[in-house]
Amino acid sequence: MRQAHLLTLIITLIGCGRPQKQDGSNGSRSSSGRVVIQNKGSDTLVNVAQAWAEAYKVVDSSVAIAVTGGGSGTGISSMINGTVDIANASRAMKSRELDSAKNNGVDPKKYVVGHDAIAVYLHKSNPISEFTLSQLKSIYGEHGPAEKWSDLGITIPGCPSDEIVRVSRQNNSGTYAYFKKSVIKKGEYKLGSRDMHGSKDVVDLVENTPCAIGYSGLAYANDHIKMPCIKTTDDAPCVTPTVPSAADGSYPIARPLLMYTAGVPKGAVKEYMDWILSDAGQCIILDKGYAAVREVNCE
Repeated sequence: MRQAHLLTLIITLIGCGRPQKQDGSNGSRSSSGRVVIQNKGSDTLVNVAQAWAEAYKVVDSSVAIAVTGGGSGTGISSMINGTVDIANASRAMKSRELDSAKNNGVDPKKYVVGHDAIAVYLHKSNPISEFTLSQLKSIYGEHGPAEKWSDLGITIPGCPSDEIVRVSRQNNSGTYAYFKKSVIKKGEYKLGSRDMHGSKDVVDLVENTPCAIGYSGLAYANDHIKMPCIKTTDDAPCVTPTVPSAADGSYPIARPLLMYTAGVPKGAVKEYMDWILSDAGQCIILDKGYAAVREVNCE
């Protein structure tokens, strides 16, 4: 009899130590009684998502937000299979992802939480000040003729090889997908690029490589790289990537930043999403270098 009681006690203790299963888009409850919201996805959004999570501790100390990156595709697939409450994405869900969600009984709810410009990054020594979309396609697109900087009439100090070192993102990245859609359009990326895990990795490599060109979210810019303006055609105005040009869509590679939940959220997840879209949440995304979804008062 004592052994039976002991076995029951062990099972009870093990069960108490586990977090409870997630309940739709409502968060999960830890053994301490705290609600935990799992938030995963886009590396473009990870810094602002972490800032939101930190600030929300003051708003509601009974809720913890667990933020991880891994790319838009990773976040979306995790939302579909029910292992996260909110997926961060720097691109819209693909048709096959929507089909997968439907087959899994999930009806994704999309939120636009900000706007971003995908900036093109160059080493400080690169003399180029502007690109057309067709020039970028000739660099990054398959069968594109630009392989050396001299193909564009450029000589770069510190780049004796003349090679265009193409820096890109991995294919689970929303930035990778959106750049392909906006710049390459039909066709695939040219092989031989250096594909980086995160946006910061792209900027760091370009900053230290005179021959390099890369692309990433505007919020990852720093004073040690160049960001040329972009033209849709030879005769079009050249637009610099900025928060205002991302917000009004005048920058040619501007995009919405998204969050997805598995259906209409409830409880703590709904309250968190409402707060992100409030002035308080939108002022944080502005502070991180992105455009808000509307005019906000940040006094």
